[in-house]
Parts: sequence; C-alpha cells; structure tokens
Amino acid sequence: MITADSRERRDLSPAQEVSVVLVIVVAAVALLAGLAANRFLRPRLMADDDAGMAVKDLVGPLLTLTVLLLAFVLVTANGSYGKAEVASRGEARALDQLAEIAEYAPAAEQKRIQADAVCYARAVRTQEWPAMADDGSGSAAPSVWSTDLRHSFRDLEGKPVFGMLIAADNKRSDEREERLTQATASVPSAIFWFLLATLTITVVALGVCLPRRNNRGQLITLTVITALLTTTLCIIRDVDRPFGGAINVDPTAIAEVERQATRDFLTHHKLADLPCDDKGIRRSV
Repeated sequence: MITADSRERRDLSPAQEVSVVLVIVVAAVALLAGLAANRFLRPRLMADDDAGMAVKDLVGPLLTLTVLLLAFVLVTANGSYGKAEVASRGEARALDQLAEIAEYAPAAEQKRIQADAVCYARAVRTQEWPAMADDGSGSAAPSVWSTDLRHSFRDLEGKPVFGMLIAADNKRSDEREERLTQATASVPSAIFWFLLATLTITVVALGVCLPRRNNRGQLITLTVITALLTTTLCIIRDVDRPFGGAINVDPTAIAEVERQATRDFLTHHKLADLPCDDKGIRRSV
C-alpha cells in the first residue's frame, strides 16, 4: 500500500539545487550576452541595421519546441496509464488465483479465504476506485480483508497449499501497490503549468505574425493549431490520472473476479455468510 510518506514531495538535494541555479545563471548570461552583442557588436558587422530575423522567424522554433514538449509529456502520461491498466489486471488475476487455490485448503480456511477474496474485490471496486478517481489516493477498506487473508494463512502453515497462497497474495499486494502508485499524477504540476504557459506564448506569437488583411486562411489555421495543442494538453491532463476523467481505467477485471469468487463461495455457502456488505464493509457482529 502506498503511504502518505511515500507520496510526500522531497526537497531538492544540494547537488540538484546547484544544477538548477547553474542552468538559470547560464541562461541569463546567454541572454545578456546576446542582447549586448546585438547592441554593440552587430553595428560593426552589418551595415543595414534593419536586417535580421523577423518575429515570424522566431516563432517557428517556438512552435517546434511546444510540439516536442507536448509529445514527450504525452508519451510519459500514456506510459503511466498503461502501467495502471496492467497493474489492475494483474491484481485481479492474482486475487482470482488466490481464490482458486483456496479450493485445496481445509473447509474452514477455504470458506474464510474465499469470503475475504469477495470482500476485498468489493472494497477495491466500490471504495478504492472512487478514492483514486477523486484525488489519486487509496482506501483503507481493502487492507482490512488483505490483513484477514494473511491471518487465515497462519492455520495452513506447513501444508502444501500454504506456499501457493503466500505467492498469490504477494503478487496481489505488489500489483495493488503498483496500481496505487500509478493513480497519482506522473507529470508534476510545475511541468503542466509550464506547458500551458508555453502554449499560450506560442499562440500569441503566431497571432502577432498574422497579416492584418486577407487573413481568413491564416486565422482558420491558427484556430486549428490552437485547438490541436489545447486538445493535446487536455488529453495529457486526463490520461495522467488514469482512474478519473474521460479516459480512465474501469474496474472491469476486479468486478469479474468478484463475480466469479461470489459464485464459487455460494456453491457451498449462503450469501449471508459473507462477512461484508455489497460495498466491502465489514458487517457488525
């Protein structure tokens, strides 16, 4: 499970602080050197003081930089989305395997393990999934049943089924941890706002370069470019939180495991024997 401490933002190390300061200083010195060269050196090298790069010549590299940055961040966010989907399916498979292995356990332990598997799946689907969609955090509800699962394994220690159950539960735990890790934003807020500022500057610069007359085609092109860049940034924001938004990972796999585990449990027991309600919350005794 991902704790609050593991998600806490860490301060920059001294080496990182030096690197950041060095980059800022070098960039500032380069800008001042360029302005000084334009002011003092250029008149000696060029007779025509009006010759040089126009604003439109500078917009091209700016547009290229914006597109490359958006593409790079989109690939990063999409990778996080893919990992979240894989982890969700892996967790469901591990839970399904755990419930199936319980068939080889004695009757009392089999009932407890299969019941815990059903309740765990319900808690993940109804409690943890909405929590991840809201703020990227997890829920304590599934941990109640994962803890109860480990307690039920103690009575099986020394039996052949014990090792298989431990392996399946460890796999389930690892996949859940990966799912919770990917639920948090992989693109820092500072980078997102930097991309938004870069997009704004690019669009404004393109607008400055448009002709004032007979510019219908250019206006349409600028509108299309703005729409495409904005859509890309919105997709990055949405995909970066894979469990909330329009493009999200649904709890389909865990819901299917819940259905199968419930079916297997009801083969030998009644629905009232489950220690949890339909939301995975423990019933009061």
